[in-house]
Amino acid sequence: MEHEPSPDLFFDTLTAYQKSAALKAALDLDIFTTLNDAPSTAPELAIKCNADPKGVRILCDYMTIYGFLRKTNDRYSLTPDSEIFLSRKSPAYAGGAAAFLLSDELTAAFKKLTDSVRKGGTAVSAEGTIAPEHPIWLSFARAMGGLMFPSAQGLAALLALDPARPAQVLDVAAGHGIWGIAVAQKYPQARVVALDWKPVLEIARENAAKFGVAERFSTLPGNAFEVALGTDYDVVLVPNFLHHFSTAECIQFLHKVHQALRPGGRVAIAEFVPNEDRVSPPPAAAFSLVMLATTPRGDAYTFQEFASMLKEAGFQKPTSHSLPASVSQVVLASK
Repeated sequence: MEHEPSPDLFFDTLTAYQKSAALKAALDLDIFTTLNDAPSTAPELAIKCNADPKGVRILCDYMTIYGFLRKTNDRYSLTPDSEIFLSRKSPAYAGGAAAFLLSDELTAAFKKLTDSVRKGGTAVSAEGTIAPEHPIWLSFARAMGGLMFPSAQGLAALLALDPARPAQVLDVAAGHGIWGIAVAQKYPQARVVALDWKPVLEIARENAAKFGVAERFSTLPGNAFEVALGTDYDVVLVPNFLHHFSTAECIQFLHKVHQALRPGGRVAIAEFVPNEDRVSPPPAAAFSLVMLATTPRGDAYTFQEFASMLKEAGFQKPTSHSLPASVSQVVLASK
């Protein structure tokens, strides 16, 4: 049965910024963390959050309308998802991601999206977010590490390294370092080299110390396309990196990775991978728009596109694997 024509999708999309602004306000005021202990009324929350009761009531009602809170009579409480991901008392707290996802660097790019579509790449600057030592990657490293940990653990398990044998692992565009750290945690003989811009690597070092693998964690500062990677790696991790570049650039870099691996070594590419129709699944397929807005030549690539890149770079038999708590997939291939 066909639905009557409706403007709802149009208006919901035009006003989507209101949802992100409301969520950021609730995070800034620690609404979710305050509700972690017990349900509260708006006046009670206002005292604890140093805000106006009317303002808190309107914000919490809005958060309830869109599924972030529950309301029983006049008392607000957390949903299961909010308790896990939005309370600072949870080890899986993801609220820090707001600082990155709502950063001026990202939002400014979308204000010029019409120009980006006309150009076929970011209209913000010549190189967008792939410019050398772009400050957005410090924000990314600080904000996104916790969210990546379940996925990083899933990738580490997929590698199935021999725990009794020493292994050399390179983590490209390491950022927060969590992907390599998870491998070092699972395999006590693995040594990890994290590659990224020097200021970002300081955050990776902090995380390596925090997770108890600092003695097996070293850093390699520089541009991944230019710096000497080294040789004889068992695994090269390439998480959320290739989507910033054109197909030709990806092949160029994968050639370099191929040369850095020992015979039989593997590359592990963690990426947003849309289906061949390029419109499903929605989170992975929609990511290509982020690359259009923020990079000069980036895109979200299908598995067949990755398979072709890997074949041209000399790799064999790529396979695709899902990751826990993630819309990303891992593409594994051997030298």
